[in-house]
Amino acid sequence: MKFDTKKEKGFTVVSITGKMDALTTPEAESKLTGLIEAGERDLVVDLEGLDYISSAGLRGILATAKRLKAERGDIVFANLQGHVTEVFKISGFHSLFKIFDSVDAAVNELRRTE
Repeated sequence: MKFDTKKEKGFTVVSITGKMDALTTPEAESKLTGLIEAGERDLVVDLEGLDYISSAGLRGILATAKRLKAERGDIVFANLQGHVTEVFKISGFHSLFKIFDSVDAAVNELRRTE
């Protein structure tokens, strides 16, 4: 798993590539928690390069979302592909989170809700 962050129009964009499973999710969750502890409140998670997500990955996302909600923040997702899209649909995450076709669309939505 690879984890990168960048700023786009004032928002933090997190790109996660590879796999989010029982082995890699703790690292991703730790990095996301670090961003929240550093003061980030609105995260755009770009999953274009994520090939696989397990139930452990979903739990890590949910835990991060709960932390952000407690801090009055938000997490949105962009660029879901193939297997990851299916897992989000089957698990009901499509109805829990805002999902966008592109990072630009996600950032623009966050800018509107500020």
